[in-house]
Amino acid sequence: MNRFKAAKKASICGIVGNIALCIMKGMIGFISNSQSMIADAFNSFGDVFSSIMTYVGNRISSKAADEDHNLGHGKAEYIYSFLISIIMAITAITVIKNAVKTFINHTPIHFSMILVVVCLITIATKLFLYLYTKKLNQKYHNILIEANSKDHRNDCFITSLTLVSAICGIYGFQIIDIVFGIIIALWMAHTAIKIFIESYDVLMDKSMSEETKEKVYELIKQHKEVKKVNHFNATPVGYRYQISFTIFVDGELTTFASHEIANDIEREIEKEIPEIYLTVIHVNPIK
Repeated sequence: MNRFKAAKKASICGIVGNIALCIMKGMIGFISNSQSMIADAFNSFGDVFSSIMTYVGNRISSKAADEDHNLGHGKAEYIYSFLISIIMAITAITVIKNAVKTFINHTPIHFSMILVVVCLITIATKLFLYLYTKKLNQKYHNILIEANSKDHRNDCFITSLTLVSAICGIYGFQIIDIVFGIIIALWMAHTAIKIFIESYDVLMDKSMSEETKEKVYELIKQHKEVKKVNHFNATPVGYRYQISFTIFVDGELTTFASHEIANDIEREIEKEIPEIYLTVIHVNPIK
């Protein structure tokens, strides 16, 4: 299974699971007027959207390079994860507004054991989806799978808060429900901001990490024929990078010999550093 097939499978599992949870939590939340459960239902609705965005973004990013897109369609992953972060932030704001309105209007909340049962089902489902997508992301390093995995992990935490508020509500501590509803929304907003920043950095062509750049320089240093390196550039292409730089070698070397040095460096970078998609080296003579 390659990384694109893995993302497709993860998104389909997410769509099916989140639709079922969204309907169940939405019905119970609105019947009982539990703000934490309503917040949880909104969160599941956002997860349905996220899973759909994962599916669509993955289909586009899996397309090979063509005449119009010479470096492929990898950035589609980040465009759609960018959209996921925005819908998560909007959902969080909506939930906070509803919770505050319930508190101001003193709207009664009706708790029952069914809320507890729904929470337990949700936690079990989300824990399974989190462990599954986490394993896929560790293997394929796909930002869309990573965003979904973080969503499932957050849902375990969110629904645990909902479970606590449901139990407290049964014993009369209804203010806990409103407080936890707001905490859930703030957690969603925090996650949205993190995904937003990561996607924004790639779309704005942020350079690779200093750690990865240092790996490249270490490989170059192993070639004593290289006297100097400059004009280092790194451009993100989906989840990997295209890099280019200039090496300076002895001007007495033949053109063939100097370019063989560059070819050797390119092959070593491709073999040793999987984060790099393409290496372009310009060779200059030096006295």
